[in-house]
This record gives sequence, C-alpha cells and structure tokens, in this order.
Amino acid sequence: MKLLEIFSLELMVNKIFKKSMRLKATYFFTITLATNSWAQNTPSQPLFEYSAINHPVMGKSGMVASHNALSSEIAAEILAKGGNAIDAGAALGFALAVTLPRAGNIGGGGFMLVHVAELNKTIAIDFRETAPVEATQEMFFDEDGNVVLDETYRFSHKSSAVPGSVAGLAHIVENYGTMSLAEVLEPAIRLARDGIAVTYDLAADLSRSQRLKNNPASLKKFYKPDGSNYEVGEIFKQPDLAWTLSEIAKSGAEAFYHGSVAEKIVADMEAHNGLITMSDLSNYEVIEREPVRGTYRDYVIEAMPAPSSGGTHVIQMLNILENFPLAKMGPESADALHIMAESMKYSYADRSKYLGDPDFVEVPTETLISKEYAKGIAAKISSQRARASDEIAPGNLAIYESDETTHYSVVDDQGNMVGNTYTLMFSFGSGVVIEGTGILMNNNMGNFTLRSDIPDAFGLMGSENNLIHPSRRPVSSMSPVLVSQNGKPMLMTGSPGGSKIISANMQMVLNVLEFGMNIADASVAPRIHHQWKPDVLEIEAGISPDTVSLLISKGQKIKFSQRSAGMGSLQTVMWKDGLFYGFSDPRRPGAGAVGID
Repeated sequence: MKLLEIFSLELMVNKIFKKSMRLKATYFFTITLATNSWAQNTPSQPLFEYSAINHPVMGKSGMVASHNALSSEIAAEILAKGGNAIDAGAALGFALAVTLPRAGNIGGGGFMLVHVAELNKTIAIDFRETAPVEATQEMFFDEDGNVVLDETYRFSHKSSAVPGSVAGLAHIVENYGTMSLAEVLEPAIRLARDGIAVTYDLAADLSRSQRLKNNPASLKKFYKPDGSNYEVGEIFKQPDLAWTLSEIAKSGAEAFYHGSVAEKIVADMEAHNGLITMSDLSNYEVIEREPVRGTYRDYVIEAMPAPSSGGTHVIQMLNILENFPLAKMGPESADALHIMAESMKYSYADRSKYLGDPDFVEVPTETLISKEYAKGIAAKISSQRARASDEIAPGNLAIYESDETTHYSVVDDQGNMVGNTYTLMFSFGSGVVIEGTGILMNNNMGNFTLRSDIPDAFGLMGSENNLIHPSRRPVSSMSPVLVSQNGKPMLMTGSPGGSKIISANMQMVLNVLEFGMNIADASVAPRIHHQWKPDVLEIEAGISPDTVSLLISKGQKIKFSQRSAGMGSLQTVMWKDGLFYGFSDPRRPGAGAVGID
C-alpha cells in the first residue's frame, strides 16, 4: 500500500471512530508506527496477521486491558493526560471498585508487579490481606473441636481479613507515579458519585447475589429503596463509596488505616462481632518483595514470590516443559497437552506442601524453581502414560480459592508496566458493606487452612504453613507474570480463576513463547488444568474429540469444564515491533482493552 493511501485510510478511520482523550477502543487499529522514546527506530512489520484467527487491540503510546471496558478507558484517560502506567494502574484499581464490585475492590487485597523503566527494575508489591491480631487457629471450631463452615465462616464481619488494596494502590502512586493520589482517584470518585449505567453483566451479578440483601448496608448500596434489582441501563450511584474515595484523595491511605474511614470500619466491626481493630488497620504494611525469576528459552520470566504460589509454580512448570520439544508436537496436540498436564501434577503437589507466608515459614523457592529440580521431574514424565496422582505425593491441594478475582495489565510508552491481581475472594466477598462507607469487605479468612488433618467444605486438605495466625498473609495462586527479552519487558499478563490462575498464566506464556501465537489467539485457545488432587484433567470445549481420545488412551482422566470462566480470564498487554498490543479474554463479559495514541 502506498504511503498516501495509508495516511488517507488513517484519516478516514479517525473521522469515523476517534474517541475523546485520544483513546482507541477495541474496534480501532492504529496504522502508524510508534515514535516514542522507548520503542523508536524499530523495523516496520505487518500490521495485521492474516494467518491469525483473533486479533489484539493496537496502540502507539500504551495499552490497558482489564475486566471492565469503562475502567480500561479510565486508565487510558490517565495515560492520555500524561500519567505513567503506574498512575493508570492505580486509577484502574480504584475504578474497578466502582464498576466491577464483585471483584474490584478497596476492601480486599492482592499482588502487583511493577516494572519501573527509570530504574530498569521490577518490584513485587505484596498488599495481601493479613489475619487480625485477635484471629486464632480455632476461631471457626465448635466446643468439640469440629470445624464449623457456616455463614460466620463465609459471609460475616468475622470472615474478613485486614484489607490491603488501598495501601497497595497508594504505595505505587506515591513511590513510582507522576501524579498525585487525588488526581488518580478523581475518575473513580466521579463514577461513584454520578453513577454508572448498569450493564447486563452487573445486573445479572446483583440479581443472583441475593445474599447481599442479608446485610442492611449492602442492601442499601446494591439495590433500589424498595429492595428491587437495578435494570440494565439504569444509573447506579454509590454516594457512600464516593465519600470514602474522597477521604482517601484528601488524606491519603491515612484516612483508610488511621482516620475517618478507619473509624467507621472499626465501629461496624465492633457492632457485628468482627475482629478487625484500629490497631490492625494502623499496623498494616505493604511489603516490597523481590520477584521470583526464571527463564524460558531466551526469555526472562518474573512473577510474584510467596505468599503467592503463582509465580513459583508458573516458573517450575515452564522449567519442566523446557525439557520437551513442545513446538514440534504442536499446540493442542495430545502429546503436548499430556506433557503439560503431567507438569501441572508435580507443581501443584509441591504447592500443597511447601507454600506459606515467608515472614512466618521457610519456603524452598530456590529449589522449586531450579532447572536441575525440573530436569529431575521431567525425567519421571512418560510421554505414553499418565502417572497417577497417588504415585506423586500423598494428600490433597492446600486451599480453596474462588474464581471471582480480577486482573489488569497496563503499559506506557516509557516502558513502565503494571500487572495487578486482587480479590475479595468470593464474588462480592463476604457480602458485608461497612455502614456509611460503601466498602464491600473480603472474606479472605477462608483462604487460610483451618486444620491440616481434615478436609474443608470443598474436600481439600491444607498445609500447616497456611494455618490461621495473627498478622499472617494467606497463600494464594494470584500472580501477575512479566516476560522480558534482551533486557526489555515485552509482555504482562495475569488472570483470576482461583487455583487455575497458575495453569492459565503458564499456558498464556507457553502459547506466545513456544507456539508463536499472538496474544489474542493465545488467550482464546482452549485451556486445560490439572491440580494433582483430585486426579482429573479438566479441559475446555474446543479441544478435538480425537485429541481427547488420545489423552484418555494415555491414562488421563478427563473432566469437561462446565464453566469456562473457571479457567481464568487473561488480561494481557505486549510491546512488539514498535507497537503496543492488548487483549481481554472473552471468557468473561464486559472486559475491554484500550490502546492509547
């Protein structure tokens, strides 16, 4: 195509589709190449991969991908105003608390990877919730020593751990951002105050989450004055949440952990037999950790260390798989899927035994991610026969994790990247809203092991490393994953999905690095999951019946996934050949990637 024709095409597309603040939505593809300081002087590449089935969003100056398109636009707005990816990542985290209340939050916690271009350094930000000081190992037991998994355990004030989200988001802005916390919070405050149009996704979530009506403050927040549901297209306002966000904008995280917001949280906890005290809030700290690091072929992988199990075991699985010619086997072949399933068994078995809060227990991370350890495991894997889980290790997987987490990824034109996975645990967490604040609280006390010698309500055994202990952070699978090549970050991804977060992240990385897929095809490709116990290989629709038959012949016990959202929902950004790419996994509705020009 001639240069004049390219310019004419871009002008025509701009006139039709251009949005305010220089944003390009998911249907818009930029024609010109980037000329920013980080990605300039790169060779011209084909703009469209006609051999691909799915295509990522493209942009010249940055990219955002999240589970909520409106919140993605908020983050892109911050980038367009001159903020960096860290500012945009914090703005996105606060905005999702308004637009995606089932998982986006300020009453929960999680893990972030932040790559700071100026320092050429990746930092793991641990803002996981902590157990209150008054929490005890026997807090969910009856007088006879039996575990009682009732409403108190799942859906009460007592089920909440000390939230870390506000501290984590404020921390990255204050230490690595370019904007003030008030500027970053302004879009979320606006959305909470003025309201958002109820989407089909939000209407369905609220309609089926009737337990929210059991708490007076939750009933007031999420439903109409007569208790009826919001309909699609109606405006949903959250004035109490707007107040809370405004207090944080005015006084910083201090308001949430020491001041006006903290006072309301503690008063509500005291009135309803909750455990969180003013001391718990004021003593909460964000921890900066060194990422767990590994390699795959010529790429460097960085991810979250313990108490996240996600990073350690993504790297462990990739180390095992590096010993096999997967590319020659072919993506979605029975041979490749079988080897992947076997690597998952060994990794999840190790997860159940070794992972815990490194501030309380010793975690053998270096051994788990070593190439030699992986070679030893690879040597045990037969290409012809599935090894029974009982032949690998005794016991069951450590803890239950809800699928209702959320992840987002952001990259800017300077090379800063943010990947954040945070959660309330269950969909809408505990269902408890703190009176007068609009804060929906987590129920992450359920992420702890209750007793190592008996199964929990989900039939899963636990590790002593994850027992309830004051100030301890529960083990999680949540982990953003960053891939670099030649010293430059190129891909950030992450997913919700409980224990399936690890396998989803691993398959995303493998699809791109081993099988050469673009990030859209890599996201959409059907996934598998084996977590060691129970001894079943879950597979998504889309895998050939012939392939399934071959897997069965190798001894794999197949279970067809009934709910694709359970296999994760990857939110991925990438820099390649002078352009930024983004893609939001279609497994959950309402997600969206936005490119910045």
